[in-house]
Amino acid sequence: MNRTAPSPALLLPPATGGRREEDPPGRRSWVSLERPLPLEAGGVLPGVRMAYETWGRRAPDGANAVLVLHALTGDSHVAGPAGPGHPTAGWWDALVGPGKALDTERWFVVAPNVLGGCQGSTGPSSHRPEGPRRWGGDFPYLTIRDQVAAEAALADALGIDSWAAVIGGSMGGMRALEWAVSRPERTGALLVLAAPAASSAEQIAWGSLQTSAIRSDPGWRGGHYHDAPPGGGPHRGLGLARRIAHVTYRSEPELGARFGGAAQPDEHPWRGGRYAVESYLDHHAAKLVHRFDAGSYVTLTESMNGHDVGRGRGGVPRALGRARMPALIAGVDSDRLHLPSQQAELAELLPGADRLRVIRSPHGHDGFLIETDQVGLLVRELLPVPHEARPD
Repeated sequence: MNRTAPSPALLLPPATGGRREEDPPGRRSWVSLERPLPLEAGGVLPGVRMAYETWGRRAPDGANAVLVLHALTGDSHVAGPAGPGHPTAGWWDALVGPGKALDTERWFVVAPNVLGGCQGSTGPSSHRPEGPRRWGGDFPYLTIRDQVAAEAALADALGIDSWAAVIGGSMGGMRALEWAVSRPERTGALLVLAAPAASSAEQIAWGSLQTSAIRSDPGWRGGHYHDAPPGGGPHRGLGLARRIAHVTYRSEPELGARFGGAAQPDEHPWRGGRYAVESYLDHHAAKLVHRFDAGSYVTLTESMNGHDVGRGRGGVPRALGRARMPALIAGVDSDRLHLPSQQAELAELLPGADRLRVIRSPHGHDGFLIETDQVGLLVRELLPVPHEARPD
């Protein structure tokens, strides 16, 4: 058994798994920013387009708008089935819709694809505004603050002066925090799941391993690989980055219970085969290289590594003191990437938060995506149904 032999369906992954202009739009809409976007690290990003999806109907005054922010490899497709334009089903489909926690008969839910992403918003796989060349490795360094500035410009274009709530987990939780600190007057309430006030040294280390894996792939070509033929992009490096990340997303007890030291059926590790847990990681790597862009993965991971709401604001406690809106902070008890102690710090320092909420899950960091019943209770607590709308 040759453990390196891919399945025939995966022999030639695309140079980039990101969205192409000729792909169906799906449920997406787009807004083009009127002016170049100033960047925290210096310079500007011209020609910014933001892709987004909405559910529900916007109230005339916009007061029922809720912003939902996705994690690293997520996108704007929070709810709805997979189909043309959407390679995967909605990542929080159980939470958004009529009668659900984010009841679209009451709330106008907006979910953008993050700036720097690859599912419709401007990112490394996008064409430059002045011609047919893609940004590739020349795409500028982005911070979480830059991404929120682009989301604020999107809100302006939609006529939304303030959000009833901003909700996000992991990287989306970082952006939700930045909304609350930098634009408290536009953030009516806050729900942060499995995210820290600032990335720790260990979190930066995990991220740097993943970006190094991508950049060390010969197909990386300094980030200028997007027009390579199938099989010519950095899919090996992106797949390795996903394998590293996925171990941090799940918990050791879960991996032990599901796989232990068992071999993959019909394979034997002593004879070139794989362990069952290796097959599991290979599966997730193969899925990602067909739906994501390596340049976006590097850009967004570096944004997460640089996350620090206290930078230039007198430190984390002073910065969080600006965010006085009602806030719920939740951690996943088995999370070994963004530790519950980091969310406990947020709950202690945010004036509008009373205590840490804990999501009970065996699934580790991914629990904020999986335990939708528990997350739904938090959403309903943050955004209770008005008395007059409650059933008798």
